[in-house]
Amino acid sequence: MTDYRFTAELWEYGGEASWVFVTLPREESDEIADMVPWRPGFGSVRVDVSIGETAWSTSLFPSKELSAYVLPVKRSVREQEGIDIGDTVTVTLELSQP
Repeated sequence: MTDYRFTAELWEYGGEASWVFVTLPREESDEIADMVPWRPGFGSVRVDVSIGETAWSTSLFPSKELSAYVLPVKRSVREQEGIDIGDTVTVTLELSQP
């Protein structure tokens, strides 16, 4: 499997129960979209991710508005790494094995 490494800014999708994401670069998003089969529903893609010393499994979600995948970064990761909205982080991810 291919590892992806990129730097991106944490941003918040507002609302009552807001979520925090990073947006994958378009080139990586396009490559991942070409590698994974189309999926019904949200079109999510399972990945293994690390930021700093923290690693976890989650899903990427396609964003039509951004023409890229977005990666949710849960609160426990942000707290453990001492990062917050507006910070720039280095992300390493790998597509999970089915």
